[in-house]
Amino acid sequence: MKKNSLFRLFRYIGNHKIYMGISLICALISNILMAFIPFIVGKGIDKIVGKGAVDFDNLLKIIIILAVVYLISSLFMWIFTVIANIIAFKTVKDIRNEAFDKISTLPLKYFDKNAHGDIMSRLTNDIEAISDGLLQGITQFYPGIVTIISSLVLMFALSVKITLVILLMTPLCFIIASFITSRSNKMFKEQQKTVGELNGYIEEIIGNQKVVKVFGYEKRSEEKFKEINRRLYKCGQQAQFYSSLTNPSTTFVNNIIYVLVGVVGGLLSVLSGLSVGTISSFLTYSTQFSQPINNITSVATQLQAALASCERVFSIIDETPEPTDLENTKKITNCEGNITFDNVSFSYVKEIPLINGFNAEIRKGNTIAIVGPTGAGKTTMVNLLMRFYDINKGKILIDGIDIYEIKRNNLRSLFGMVLQDTWLFEGTIRENIAYGKQEATESEIENAAKAAHIHSFIKRLPEGYDTVITEAGANLSEGQKQLLTIARVMLIDPPMLILDEATSSVDTRTEIKIQ
Repeated sequence: MKKNSLFRLFRYIGNHKIYMGISLICALISNILMAFIPFIVGKGIDKIVGKGAVDFDNLLKIIIILAVVYLISSLFMWIFTVIANIIAFKTVKDIRNEAFDKISTLPLKYFDKNAHGDIMSRLTNDIEAISDGLLQGITQFYPGIVTIISSLVLMFALSVKITLVILLMTPLCFIIASFITSRSNKMFKEQQKTVGELNGYIEEIIGNQKVVKVFGYEKRSEEKFKEINRRLYKCGQQAQFYSSLTNPSTTFVNNIIYVLVGVVGGLLSVLSGLSVGTISSFLTYSTQFSQPINNITSVATQLQAALASCERVFSIIDETPEPTDLENTKKITNCEGNITFDNVSFSYVKEIPLINGFNAEIRKGNTIAIVGPTGAGKTTMVNLLMRFYDINKGKILIDGIDIYEIKRNNLRSLFGMVLQDTWLFEGTIRENIAYGKQEATESEIENAAKAAHIHSFIKRLPEGYDTVITEAGANLSEGQKQLLTIARVMLIDPPMLILDEATSSVDTRTEIKIQ
């Protein structure tokens, strides 16, 4: 699964080929120029410690060349860093857009089965982890690989023997890094999963503070939060413990390489006349060669966290969306509002039937009340009628047409639905009422509010219809929120209306007026 996530991530990055090409060219130029610096410095040292007087003219030329090389290399590295950020942000934007687009196509049962806080965590925290890992990966891998290859070529040009000493020790770094990342990957997966669980619990408790306080659940909610937080701390500590071993371990190996280069270089200087400048170049190259390996192994653990997050985000993208409409589906333009349930059977779980052979005939203009004990299937009937769930057997007809022969969006537009649990978004009262009809005129919005008997209250507000509703309508009473949702339905004026205790928080006099 990890490899699959990595390949999928590369496909998203591949959508930005132009930026990729420019960044690769900049990385090549910058790091190849930097690879020549130890070589040039070595030549400069030879001009100082060589036989005879110091060659100041050539030394000055070398200093000027070094300054120019540093300047050009830094410029291209800056361009590379800017473009790397663009690639990372664009890639993450594409993933986030695709994940959110998928959310809007998923059936209702997905949201019934998954904690909302965990879904939100995947679209926020996990996406952020992907962004961080991707940015680190691009900025370290590209330049690192170029630096390793270019340094290797120049080292071979200077001395094959010393280069072989460095190469013989290098695999040890990768073995250590591979061992550590394999251990940390599992911990990072568990960490992201627990973050989602924690977010879900926080959303649950904050959104139901009245219930928590009424039942005196504060202490127990704190204990459960601490238990989840403790697990998050534990897996986070384990993941960071393994990842923190990477840099010191590889640095230790690189220091050994540095010492070996000095010893072998000294021996070759005595035995074969290797110049001091060349030894100096090799000491610098050993550091320049090993530094990218250190950086790559260090970000490998961060990439593990990013890949763990990729799996969680891709699991949303891979979810099966609502079935598409059948061919030749119809669009009802003049709906009368006749509904027929014909021998309908349904169950949420295959082995446990809920509705069996249900029949009902609802005629235009009739008001029908569905009553029964909790769990009898009242809300389920609405879910089936709106095609939030698919029936197992039988038919549901609107004006004699099977609902599966009607376009799903068209079917749902035929109904207005007001639930006991109101939903208002952060925005003005005008925007909330016009949610289902964005092109509504001021007059239409006010008429809908008057029909819901909320107009006079709105006009008494300092900003009137421009009053901003805070998150979830926290600055309104439950009754006022229900009246606004009723006004929202009044505005679209659908042929059929579903009320699920829609006036439970409205006073009796206003309820009678609305009816």
